[in-house]
Amino acid sequence: MEPSMFDAAGAAFVMLADPWRLLMLFTGVILGLVLGILPGIGGLAGTALLLPFTFNMDPIAAMALLLGLGSTTATGDPIPAILFGVPGGAGSAATVLDGLPMAKRGEASRALSAAYMSSMMGGIFGAVLMGISLPLLRPIMLYIGSPELLSFAVLGISMVAVLSGNTPLRGLTVAGLGLMISMIGSDPQTGTLRWTLDTLYLWEGPPLVPIILGLFALPELADLAIGRTAIAGNMARTDRRGMIHGARDCFEHWWLVLRCSWLGAALGAVPGIGGAVIDWLAYGHAMRTEKGAPQSFGRGDVRGVIASESANNAKEGGALVPTVAFGVPGSAGMAILMGAFMIHGLVPGPDMLSKHLHITYSMVWSIALANILGAGLCYLFSEHFARLATLRYTLIMPAVLGIIYIGAFQGARNWGDLWTLLIFGILGWTMKQMKFPRPPLVLGLVLGEIVERYLFISIQRYGLTWFQRPIVLGLFALALLGLVRPLVQDVKAHGGVKGMLSGFGAPRFTIQNLYSVFMICVLGAMVWQATSWNFSAKIVPLIVGYMALTFCTIGLLNDVFRKPEDQMELGLASAAQKQVEQKAETKIHMDLESDTDHVPVNQIAVRALLFFGWLLAFMGSMAVIGLIPTVPLFVIMYMRLEGPERWSIIVPYAVLLTVFIWIVFDQLLTIPWPPTYLGGWVPALKGLIPSV
Repeated sequence: MEPSMFDAAGAAFVMLADPWRLLMLFTGVILGLVLGILPGIGGLAGTALLLPFTFNMDPIAAMALLLGLGSTTATGDPIPAILFGVPGGAGSAATVLDGLPMAKRGEASRALSAAYMSSMMGGIFGAVLMGISLPLLRPIMLYIGSPELLSFAVLGISMVAVLSGNTPLRGLTVAGLGLMISMIGSDPQTGTLRWTLDTLYLWEGPPLVPIILGLFALPELADLAIGRTAIAGNMARTDRRGMIHGARDCFEHWWLVLRCSWLGAALGAVPGIGGAVIDWLAYGHAMRTEKGAPQSFGRGDVRGVIASESANNAKEGGALVPTVAFGVPGSAGMAILMGAFMIHGLVPGPDMLSKHLHITYSMVWSIALANILGAGLCYLFSEHFARLATLRYTLIMPAVLGIIYIGAFQGARNWGDLWTLLIFGILGWTMKQMKFPRPPLVLGLVLGEIVERYLFISIQRYGLTWFQRPIVLGLFALALLGLVRPLVQDVKAHGGVKGMLSGFGAPRFTIQNLYSVFMICVLGAMVWQATSWNFSAKIVPLIVGYMALTFCTIGLLNDVFRKPEDQMELGLASAAQKQVEQKAETKIHMDLESDTDHVPVNQIAVRALLFFGWLLAFMGSMAVIGLIPTVPLFVIMYMRLEGPERWSIIVPYAVLLTVFIWIVFDQLLTIPWPPTYLGGWVPALKGLIPSV
């Protein structure tokens, strides 16, 4: 086996070195970087677009083109995440937590460089791991069934305790809300419609992309509009020295890169886990294992960027393993790649590991070379990217918001995507202001459907004997340890159980308590509606709902009745409020903090209403005249009223942005735009506004 494996790998490299195939790979890399930079668009649309162009190509060139795009989308993702706090894709949301604070203090180049280098190293490691493990992993992958997939998901959810910082009760509450949101739609067991609000849009559940953009992109843009400043006020450290520093960080923390790359590749090989959660799991792993991480992560620690991005890029190599070996796509992008297999007469399975082994290894080389090319191109233009963080908010906002709306519309290509974006944008901003951690909501949202589906499958197929499977027992034990250890820490911090049950005083109410009451009302309403459903449809939602209500209620009572000097939540040991004020470094908040301290509270409220008012106005204009005609109108109105900017800047800006959106999204990607009230009524706009 060994000689044939190395022979096939060598032959595949020689075949891929053909100039035409390298050109296809390079083309895919460029397209992948562009789509990665555009928030919410992702590589899925690009891969689907390129698929018809592979008909007349040989298999190696076709795979090079498609994998070149798919492998480097994640390399471009951190650029908007670090510079604007806007995740380029769902897999780069964790990068925002440390990348944006680094950009704000003038270290954008260092953060970008660390992201590129860790992405490249992670991608290469994922490809190497795939190349070595493909012939060896087949018996292991065949052993993994629904119980193991369930236990993987439960282990992921146990990361909530880590990603909640020193407010674990709030984190568990938010994770419960995320789990319940993931169950919205038609119940797969009974067909019961759960929390669909009588809308067809929610029958399949809300799409992930608009939720991620709403939770993590809009709140950062709102704070930018409230603060009315540039993201980074100086360029003192955004130069070549910063680029060298970021690359050196990756080599200094090579063991972290290696661990997170392995984690990303391993989880990428598990069908159903998805790229939207892998970066959070790697981030949580780094925070648990790196020295001093709980205090520095979320405040601009380069290790947070390295952990997230190395895992994010390594997942592509892992996702290719089940795709090639079993014909089970490891991701949505790999499902489209299966279409290319069919086009070229390739059948996943034993043949890909024997007769067509050279084609399989050409895919491995394509992923590795694509990551090297992608990182090289990013380094070439990175200094120019970093300077974007110094632009005035009135120059950044129109373009970024326009692209975000287009990206959000890729969820289900329905008007509901835009309302989902707005609703979760408001939810995300208020959670950020009230110190409710947002990462646990993403974990619950992504893993909730997996937990429920594989739980029912495991019970129906194995009864209760699946609890005895070794991998299940091991992963459940790790998950339990992750959830119990913080509780033990807090019991010790209070001087035992007796200390935890004392220290209560007169009630104290704050605005954060009102937000807890709001959460209780939302969860209570969802639980009350679930009580009337079929037993199979309601059992999991009710368990999750009652647990989330319990966590939220205990947290509220703890905040209201415990004395400030004794106030700690169950979970990670947190310092008392007075100690936090005296010694800020003891505070652990696993989320971005609002950088609007220089703005009075009443102005924050007014400017936030104004920002979300602009979003409603944008949507209102889209509803009447369509998205593309709205873009120049929005640019002109926003830049004149918020700036005011000069007409010599506004007019070229509006024209160039509109032409770019029209060419890329209307002509190349042929996106079917949302229907409008005037669709078909205005001949002058024919081609720009679809008919209703």
